Amino acid sequence: MSFTAANQKHARKIMLLGSGELGKETVIEAQRLGIETIAVDRYDHAPAMQVAHRSYVIDMLDGDALRQLILQEKPDIIVPEIEAIATDTLVQLEQEGFHIVPVARAVNLTMDREGIRRLAAEQLQLPTAPYRFADSLEQLQVAAEEVGFPCVIKPLMSSSGKGQSVCYSELELTHCWEYALQGGRAYNQRVIVEGFIAFESEITLLTVRSVSGTTFCPPIGHIQKDGDYIESWQPHQMSAKQLQQAEHIAKRITDELGGYGVYGVELFLTKDGVIFSEVSPRPHDTGMVTLVTQQLSEFALHVRAMLELPIPAVQLVTAGATRTLKAEKDSIAYTIDGVAEALAVPDTNIRLFGKPSTLKGRRMAVVLASATSVEEARAYAERAVAQLSIRYDVL
Repeated sequence: MSFTAANQKHARKIMLLGSGELGKETVIEAQRLGIETIAVDRYDHAPAMQVAHRSYVIDMLDGDALRQLILQEKPDIIVPEIEAIATDTLVQLEQEGFHIVPVARAVNLTMDREGIRRLAAEQLQLPTAPYRFADSLEQLQVAAEEVGFPCVIKPLMSSSGKGQSVCYSELELTHCWEYALQGGRAYNQRVIVEGFIAFESEITLLTVRSVSGTTFCPPIGHIQKDGDYIESWQPHQMSAKQLQQAEHIAKRITDELGGYGVYGVELFLTKDGVIFSEVSPRPHDTGMVTLVTQQLSEFALHVRAMLELPIPAVQLVTAGATRTLKAEKDSIAYTIDGVAEALAVPDTNIRLFGKPSTLKGRRMAVVLASATSVEEARAYAERAVAQLSIRYDVL
């Protein structure tokens, strides 16, 4: 297989739909292989736009605008990086001959939690939490009673835990309903209500589908707060039986979805076994730890897979951990302080995402630490992130 340099007429071209910090790393990996890159997002100066060959700002939920841009650029590969996209348009474009990563059906199904939950639980018979759906506060009250308290209430489509909450009693239902509507995307008023799982830990099993078959990365443990991850580490210790169950679930769901690329399969580890939670057809935020732990990061694996290049067995080079730095309020001007002090912590790196503004709860940076053990790496990451702070400047 041959490749033409990105600055030449016949270079292969990929278009990212969504250009956050995960997209930025994907663009960098693609450019290492001479690929021409185009970054698209709903706001200007998104992280991947800062490194792509060119970029566009559009409403990606506007199917007509999305189609017009894709027909204008004619990318060889279209790479959705977020959920808030007019996925019906992508399905149509795939039928017209465009290449969607991993496939349009996977992107469409995983865009909302209803489609993927019904596929996993009802069609594939995978173990999941009990669940119901609700289109109104009245339906939510019935659904919560059926599932039982505490329960987890989520918008059908959201990212980084937006709109997700644990509801402990009927008195909290109105607040949880309103919070879910505020945090959801694509103007959808439907929510999913899940039974609360008493898990021992939760993991991401990065699963790579490629010309080389299905490859698993070592499991990544993580801790979430309000539905969004704040810390991850690799490897996460699991029994041989748990790992076998996890890989079985991950292969079943990703084989059904199909295509080539990285899938982030989220799982709960409980005393009764492994339970499926969610799957995303793209690199996972908790997987940023692979930038320091593996011989090929999740982003390098994703690019290789989409280009139909061989994927070797994934090797864990070192134990590692991440900690996120999040904004505490909205601001159009900010400064991240303490970078030198954080980098003084042994075996520590930092990724500053360069987002143009802060929003409350928005990830602005991540600390990456490596060590001989997960415990040591987590301690390094905790020490380093404690040195960082966001100063909200007044213009």
